Amino acid sequence: MENELTIDAHEEHCDTHTEERKSHHSNKTKSSLISRLNRIEGQIRGIKGLIDKDTYCDDVLNQIAAAQSALSSVGKLLLEDHMKSCIVERIQSGDHEVLDELIVTVNKLIR
Repeated sequence: MENELTIDAHEEHCDTHTEERKSHHSNKTKSSLISRLNRIEGQIRGIKGLIDKDTYCDDVLNQIAAAQSALSSVGKLLLEDHMKSCIVERIQSGDHEVLDELIVTVNKLIR
């Protein structure tokens, strides 16, 4: 599947000039992430329903694994976008501490 996250070179993605840091994703990127998260939310509701109906444990566990995989996919796409925009911008502005922040974030994602 082709990466759905594209970066508009003319758009500022991460605002690091204020105390509260924010991302500024394109509408297409935000829509893609929200759509994926909505599907995951539906998967979670489905898992709750399976448990409520006393569905066989192995079947529930398989659905949990699918939801975890989908959430991991969202994280990878967001990380890729973050690296191509926010990280690059901050390094170009001379902020090399962002690399330490990135390492901590990646370590959290791969636990």
